[in-house]
Parts: sequence; structure tokens; C-alpha cells
Amino acid sequence: MPEARETKSLAVLIDADNTSAKHAEAIFAEIVKLGEANVRRIYGDFSNQRLGSWDGAIKSLAILQHQQRSNSKGKNASDIALVIDAMDLMYKRTLDGVVLVSSDSDFTRLAQRLREEGLEVYGFGERKAVEAFRNACNRFIYVENLQEAEPEEKKVGAAPSGTAVQKKDPPNKARKIIAGAIGEPDADGWENLSSVGQRIQGAHPDFDPRSYGCANLSTLVEKSGGFEIRKKQGVVRVRPKVVSG
Repeated sequence: MPEARETKSLAVLIDADNTSAKHAEAIFAEIVKLGEANVRRIYGDFSNQRLGSWDGAIKSLAILQHQQRSNSKGKNASDIALVIDAMDLMYKRTLDGVVLVSSDSDFTRLAQRLREEGLEVYGFGERKAVEAFRNACNRFIYVENLQEAEPEEKKVGAAPSGTAVQKKDPPNKARKIIAGAIGEPDADGWENLSSVGQRIQGAHPDFDPRSYGCANLSTLVEKSGGFEIRKKQGVVRVRPKVVSG
């Protein structure tokens, strides 16, 4: 297992066939919050014009392009190449984690295997990604949430033609998940919000306050309507609202 570092060393492996280039910059901006993307590789048949949209992102984000021509119809050589590279990187023991950028359920077992070896696995994909793949990752981040997180000044006017607006779940829909993560409150029922967040992420790898239209967990807890919040000296604590009889 790699030695603990202050900043995690990550490998970013992108399945170009299952990821839109329009998400590239937002994905790497989010990865900065997780660690340092020291390995950046993308896999696909780039002789096909369908992947031409990736050209700009590959250059600007310094991604190493792996050309994998499909020699047989229906066979995905790029998926196999990605898995081989992931296993090679795993055995080198120089990384803290791997970022799998895809919505393809075929990578479920790869995510499990990497975690078995002690690596952190972060998935980035669309909401259509199957539950098994999402849960096989330590954390799974929906690319739709990243696109919607852009600054408000960039959102002036109507959405561009052809851009789908992702419907958000109401904050109160998160109450059950939050309540289930309040594990060890003090005598007054208060629990540290950071501990609650860790438990939620452990049980629900794809949980994200942005899915409920909130920028962070604290805002989501407040808007959910089922909890009290106490902020003191930079520490946020939470407890279920006491219903007076």
C-alpha cells in the first residue's frame, strides 16, 4: 500500500467512448479537490471522427492519448487497454488512488479490484451509470452536477440550445439519508456534521448535496427542514429537530 501523503497522487483514466468532452474541464477542476492528477490518460479509437471533440481537451489538459483501434465489430479494445493500464499502475504501488471516468458498468469489477488493493477509487460519470458501478467506488460524482456548478454570472439568459437541464431532487428527500448517518450524538443529541458527512459518503458513494440543489452538506441539512444546526468556532453540529408533544 502506498505511503500516506498530504496530497493524494491519482491516476485519471478516461473512457472516451462513454464520456463527453464537454465535461473535461469540470472533471479536472473537481479532481483538484481530491488530489493531484499525476497520471492522465484517455482511451478510444481517435481515428473515428466521433471522438474529434476531445482534441482540444487532450491538448489543454495534458492528457496522454491512447489510440485503440477496434479490430472487430462489437469488441471494445479501449476498455481492455484501460483495464490493463489500471492493473499495471496498481502493481507499481506509486499511487494513492485511481479516477475512472466512465458510465460503463463493465468497470465495476475493476473498481472493486483496485479497492481490494487499498487504492481509493473515484468514479465520474452520468446519472445513467448503474448502481453496482457507483457503489464499487469510494465516491461517485455525477458529471451533470459539475456542469451546473459554474458561477452564476455565466448562467445569464436561457440555457443553450440542446443543453438538458438536470432536474434536482427536493432537499427534504435527503432527510432519511442524513438522519441515518447521525450515529453517536452527545447527551443533547448533537453530532459533528463532518462525521455525518463521512458516514453518508461511506454508505452512499454517489451522494452529493448538488443533486439537491445545494452547494454543500451544511446548506442541504438546513434546507431539508428536519434538523437543527449549531455553528461555533468553525465547527458545525447537527441534530434532528425535537418535536414538542
